[in-house]
Amino acid sequence: MRKIILLMAVMAMTFAVSAQIQTPAPSPFSRIEQKVGLTDVSLEYSRPNMRGRTIFGGLVPYGKLWRTGANSRTTITFGDDVTVGGTVLKAGTYAIFTKPGEKSWDVYFYTDYKGGGVPQDWDGSKVAAQVSAEVFPMPVNIETFTMSFDDLTNDSATIGILWSNVYVGVTFKVPTESKTIASIEKTMNGPGANDYYSAASYYFQEGKDINQAKTWIDKAISLAGDKAPFWQLRQQSLIYAKAGDKKGAIEAAKKSLAAAKAAGNDDYVKMNEDSLKEWGSK
Repeated sequence: MRKIILLMAVMAMTFAVSAQIQTPAPSPFSRIEQKVGLTDVSLEYSRPNMRGRTIFGGLVPYGKLWRTGANSRTTITFGDDVTVGGTVLKAGTYAIFTKPGEKSWDVYFYTDYKGGGVPQDWDGSKVAAQVSAEVFPMPVNIETFTMSFDDLTNDSATIGILWSNVYVGVTFKVPTESKTIASIEKTMNGPGANDYYSAASYYFQEGKDINQAKTWIDKAISLAGDKAPFWQLRQQSLIYAKAGDKKGAIEAAKKSLAAAKAAGNDDYVKMNEDSLKEWGSK
């Protein structure tokens, strides 16, 4: 009987430890992603509710830095360099801080994006960009703090901030034109040296048509010219050897050896020396 009681007590304690009550977060986390032109952009933030409170000029004082949301810092991540208010923001993640006013807000893109709330020691050197944004009153209240990507074009978008009866927008520009032109030029010019090298390497490694691999590696080396790197020359020598062209393999290995020595890469020096010995090079 005592054993049964003890077992029940242990089971009750185990249940008490493992059971966890789940309740909704007061300010739920949100993540939104948007492709702007050819650039990936994402926002992460938490969403408090009004709950009958006066928001701006009350819960969120005018003229003081605000985390722009709740809980952890609100962050935005740009996949490419973008422009905000004439300032270039490098690709990466930034915290968004704001200083609300009745007529306009100051908006800050801060490089230290980790942590919760406004930094105790604000560091102006970490402000990657700062812009002023006009306040637009809305005819209805937005109960839940909301951020959005608005006014999408091929070259820009606006970060929308909505809460209570206020809308504030910050526009950023993306490098769609330069990326598109670069893509067009690359496609129209055909594959590059790295493309041919990758194709040749795949055929070599997977035991496919070795003559096709030889054609592609020759094209890669030809496009690279005198700047052909030692690892590509090494691959050329191996492909030639597998194709039965020992003379061509030795010639490519000697070039790879010389380039590896110049680059100070001892591993490739040894691999080439071993291959040359194996292939009977004098």
